[in-house]
Amino acid sequence: MNALIPLIAVIVLFLVGWLGTDQAGLYVLFGAAIPYIAIVVFFCGLVYRVVRWAASPVPFRIPTTCGQQKSLDWIRPNPVDNPYTLFGVLVRMALEILFFRSLLRNTKTELKSGPRVVYSSNIWLWLGAMAFHWSFLVILIRHMRFFTEPVPFFVTFLHQADGFFQVGVPIFYATSFILLAALSYLLLRRLFSPQLRYISLVNDYFPLFLLIGIGLSGFWLRYITKTDIVAVKELALGLVSFTPTFPESVSPLFYGHLFLVCTLFIYFPFSKLMHMAGVFLSPTRNLANNNRMVRHINPWNYPVKVHTYEEYEDDFREKMKKAGIVVEKE
Repeated sequence: MNALIPLIAVIVLFLVGWLGTDQAGLYVLFGAAIPYIAIVVFFCGLVYRVVRWAASPVPFRIPTTCGQQKSLDWIRPNPVDNPYTLFGVLVRMALEILFFRSLLRNTKTELKSGPRVVYSSNIWLWLGAMAFHWSFLVILIRHMRFFTEPVPFFVTFLHQADGFFQVGVPIFYATSFILLAALSYLLLRRLFSPQLRYISLVNDYFPLFLLIGIGLSGFWLRYITKTDIVAVKELALGLVSFTPTFPESVSPLFYGHLFLVCTLFIYFPFSKLMHMAGVFLSPTRNLANNNRMVRHINPWNYPVKVHTYEEYEDDFREKMKKAGIVVEKE
């Protein structure tokens, strides 16, 4: 049921966007109002979550380390897995953000006959995550050509590089296949792994089905029904310039695709997908482990009146002597 409910929800959302324009003629609602609302909710929610995280107190250095800390000169430290300088932190963050280095280190535990516990690399998970995230990023950048005129040079470059394996018309994009293949793997892994299925909830399946729905509908619009790209760009430029237009040649199926994209934008700030911004603010990743070199004082500590031992002895010296307790000052 945890997987079935999100699947039905995504199908219903697509049908609402499709039939809402094809049958009810609500082009203004699904072609302008909802996209504007989605963008506002996305950016406001993103800023709210980031500001809230940034305001959380982190009084001490708590980086997660995987190597030798900087200590004595004759002990070789690990400047990336246990960084003690800003440069080391930047290298570590770059490897984490661009190549998911911690996920590459992920291992799976299996119980073999014997019984014995066997640890092995889970490289397929890393490959699936890399394929999904990078292909999704390329697709997002490629879509900028619908919202800009003239099209930036880097968008044109990605457009040409992604369509390198051109097979017929329209151009076949490699990321169209890679995205769906990676999402299918991540979904099947969650469905067929007993351990993952046991801990998976509705909010774990919904983003996967939503992204698959967006990918499938986009694939269908490009390669099956052959949507009028010029009309879609006219609609997109109208949204950007706040003068929305709704060309008749745009297929109602496109509005179903657009409604799924808007749903993703609205859902994003309130879901686990916010790890996109959270990785930059994680104190276990973005702090240098220099606890042996710098004394860290909690800035949130309020002043406390203390009673030192010297003061204690001055107050009770005579009584301590009578009780046979050794004192420092006679």
